[in-house]
Amino acid sequence: MAEHNLLGKAGEQEAAEFLVRQGFIIRETNWRLNKLEIDIIAQEPGMVLHIVEVKTRGSDEYFDPMRAITESKKRHMIASANAYLNYYQLQCEVQYDVIILVGEPGFFRLEYYPDLFLPKLKTYR
Repeated sequence: MAEHNLLGKAGEQEAAEFLVRQGFIIRETNWRLNKLEIDIIAQEPGMVLHIVEVKTRGSDEYFDPMRAITESKKRHMIASANAYLNYYQLQCEVQYDVIILVGEPGFFRLEYYPDLFLPKLKTYR
């Protein structure tokens, strides 16, 4: 496996462990349906479902990892969440979170951004 893939896997593992320490239940990791993918699906006590995007970088010296959360990435997260809800026929509140990890396994700096954005509502005239 390529080194950047190993770093990404280690980052996702660290992110999942962080969420568990915060009291979340991890429902799924790396859930996929066709071209849709969710890094972590977590749930806090109750029915709030957290769709978590994890970005892991060895360094943020040249590129702020948060810049990778583009409008396109947000649309992908929303579409993936809708697919997950439909697949399992769930009706619950959804929150979109991002976890940024910078460093190397065992020495990550973790930044958690809960409820980073809301899906845009479609209005009809």
